[in-house]
Amino acid sequence: MKYFEIVDEENNMSIGTLIYYEKEHSFIIELQDYLDEWSAPLLFMNHVKKGIFTISREFSLMWVKARIIPSGRQNINSILANHKLKSYDEMKFLELSHGRCSQDSLYVRKIHELPEFAQKRRNTNLTDCVVLDDSNILCFFEDNSVKKVDMKKLAKLDNIDKVLNNKRLFDSCKVGTGGYFITFNDSIDIDRNDLYAAGAEIPLTKNDFMLFVKKNLLDTTESCELLECSRQNLSYMVKEGQLSPIRENIKGNLYLKGDILKNQW
Repeated sequence: MKYFEIVDEENNMSIGTLIYYEKEHSFIIELQDYLDEWSAPLLFMNHVKKGIFTISREFSLMWVKARIIPSGRQNINSILANHKLKSYDEMKFLELSHGRCSQDSLYVRKIHELPEFAQKRRNTNLTDCVVLDDSNILCFFEDNSVKKVDMKKLAKLDNIDKVLNNKRLFDSCKVGTGGYFITFNDSIDIDRNDLYAAGAEIPLTKNDFMLFVKKNLLDTTESCELLECSRQNLSYMVKEGQLSPIRENIKGNLYLKGDILKNQW
């Protein structure tokens, strides 16, 4: 991960922080709280007017691309060779140019840690998520809160209908880069703040959830030991509907400990 301060050289002020996630090749921009629509970069004027100071990976990448040599430039291969680059890399070109652009007085300079203002905002970043039934997603946040989010409440957001009407797409949900969003098929992103605001808080912590998983999930071998039976007997119980695995795999299934114990009675 790399951090860069975005500086307005003309006005001698910090605009915010650019965060680069090397593994995902993704950018996130955190703008300073004191910016208004006049002092914010032009691309983010509408964001700031709406009180949005954490910029999505889509718009952050747009900002970066506007400040570097475009990948479609006619002599791009010569430029890559001149800078000893094997392939086009937005981050490399941003570092080479220091993010300077003829359209404004902004530039970027590398810093070694995330500023406090941006660090505080991470309290509402996601740490995990679980897809539930009926269009619900269980979201775990950095502040240790757990919220059940009915995605239908976010129907006004772009592409939500597409997600809700496609189970395979909905089930592809995972936490996105840095926990700033959840993403479906790594193409449709929902901001962490929208999820945090729409979610119904559950009196549960992630540690509670993990302890439940740790103590109440049994694999095939553990289930056989608890029931004192063979794998063939366990398979027969599943076939007869006496026991239902919560996850099936060719190497073995997972069962709830409570379901196994019921079969001892």
